[in-house]
Amino acid sequence: MERKKAVVTGASRGIGRGVARILAREGYDLAISYSTKRAEGEAVAEALKKEYGGECLCFQASLERPGAGVELLEKSAEALGGLDLLVNNAGVTRFENILDMTPEVFSLLFHLDFQNYILMMQAAARHMVKNRVRGSLINITSTRGERAYAGDFLYGGLKAGLNRAVQSIALDLAPYGIRVNNVAPGATRIRTKEELDAEGKPDFWSELGKKIPLGRCGTPEDIGEAVAFLASEKASYITGMTIKVDGGLILPGMPEYVPQGEDPNGWSKAGSKYAEQVLNQNGEE
Repeated sequence: MERKKAVVTGASRGIGRGVARILAREGYDLAISYSTKRAEGEAVAEALKKEYGGECLCFQASLERPGAGVELLEKSAEALGGLDLLVNNAGVTRFENILDMTPEVFSLLFHLDFQNYILMMQAAARHMVKNRVRGSLINITSTRGERAYAGDFLYGGLKAGLNRAVQSIALDLAPYGIRVNNVAPGATRIRTKEELDAEGKPDFWSELGKKIPLGRCGTPEDIGEAVAFLASEKASYITGMTIKVDGGLILPGMPEYVPQGEDPNGWSKAGSKYAEQVLNQNGEE
């Protein structure tokens, strides 16, 4: 059986690296991109080829530059010999108060986090239509597109725009058998505790994980598993959706009343008398 071909942007580290790893495990040949960390990108490509045996090409791409995304897409599809899946992941995060935002920051986030995603989807879809490929387009967005936080009006607003945009894009491309979906991560650990300890930095993700209903932050591989599912035949009837992968992070609202002993974040592990009784009988805490 011919191996499927995928492009994953921003895969030299973090979520992109996790997505690339899971897709390589699932038998995809890959083209991954990096912006400035050439050594990291090439190391990822070599590691995936060694571990999973498929092809993994590595290209530099400054995707905030006009035309760079389409150029990357076309070059990758040609080098791979086809295209079945595009994963738009590369982006930048900036949190600023509306009073402090500069035109330069606005332009950077708009071009990299929104416009490039749309133009790369267009280029990928045109390639798939031309070659009669019933492929898949998947964007990595954010739960910040659904839940507001101070200082994220621009980043969260652009992610919300992508969440809405894919609904219409999915309708445009459905007649050609091309499915379009988003994966929206919540808090995702992109640095290990050991890496942070070595740099003398606090382990932000361990502390944050305690506040999440499932008790931990996500991993890049968690996001990769969602991408692999949405790209698979198991999800062949899913399009136009944004799938949250956040451990329940944004489910709770602000608690109106917190009983003594309950979790102050608005959810509780010990809120059920039945569960408490059963767990105590089993010797669990």
